[in-house]
Amino acid sequence: MKRLAATFAVGIALAVLPQLAAAEGRFTTFKLPEGHYPHDVSPGPDGLIFYADQRRGGVGIVDPKTGKVEKVPFGEGSAPHGVFTGPDGKAWLTDGGLNAIVGYDPATKKFTVYRLPEETGYTNLNTAAVDRNGDVWFTGQTGVYGKVDVKSGKVTAWAAPKGRGPYGITATKKGDVYYASLAGSYVGRIDIETGKVTVLEPPTKNQGARRVWADSKDRIWVSEWNSGNVSVYDPANGSWKQWRLPGSNPKTYAVYVDDEDKVWLADWGANTLVKFDPVTEKFESFPLPAETANVRQIDGRKGEILLPLSGPRLVAVFKK
Repeated sequence: MKRLAATFAVGIALAVLPQLAAAEGRFTTFKLPEGHYPHDVSPGPDGLIFYADQRRGGVGIVDPKTGKVEKVPFGEGSAPHGVFTGPDGKAWLTDGGLNAIVGYDPATKKFTVYRLPEETGYTNLNTAAVDRNGDVWFTGQTGVYGKVDVKSGKVTAWAAPKGRGPYGITATKKGDVYYASLAGSYVGRIDIETGKVTVLEPPTKNQGARRVWADSKDRIWVSEWNSGNVSVYDPANGSWKQWRLPGSNPKTYAVYVDDEDKVWLADWGANTLVKFDPVTEKFESFPLPAETANVRQIDGRKGEILLPLSGPRLVAVFKK
């Protein structure tokens, strides 16, 4: 039976806490070659799934129709963290090992390396997003955010407000760009013309904003690692709302908003995939298909949620 949750803190909305929902038969997992480590995933063209292979370097490609896994290595030292598919079907990877952004074109099976300026130093590159101009923005946890001008190939990096922490990043339907700072506990709105950042403070202090995703209304959803909350920022009026995930010790890592504006979250505390409906303010939790799944990113396409299970080294598809 579903129960009304108590209010967890001032300004946190009431939400309904469910029992775990049935997940049998809804997950399909794909085993990867020995040594591969899927950190992030992204939907590729023709039903393919891209994953960032952080341990062996390069981009992995899963064909869910056949289960076949291909690998495109980026060379010695490669260790990508994030992967994001642009509107043109190209995969963009933040390669911390190479200290570079790598663009992979599945049509030609070729990749291009865009190295950060030498003076930037090691940046612990994290994730990427594509703005309305087609340029690629990225984050680095050492305290950096930046842009690849795809036409010229120029890479520009800026020092982030509050120093260390830039982590997840997202672009809105309008092409504006926002990032989350895990160490800084804020969301940064980037002016894509000037590179200047406006710091947006979630209501919960020291919440550990980890990942961000924009919905169809250009609201920014935030997974809060330290607080166990999911929060949303509405740029139309500057308002915030937040909800605590179910369970006694939620650890909200990844966030993704699907084509129906349902919000999907990875809860490391309960080892579950969590669905949140912003209209009803109800949660639904699905046990992940492996212990200590360590889902670090969520992405998807119509009817499917895509997950990297970095603990057991699997890529998973969840049927909605």
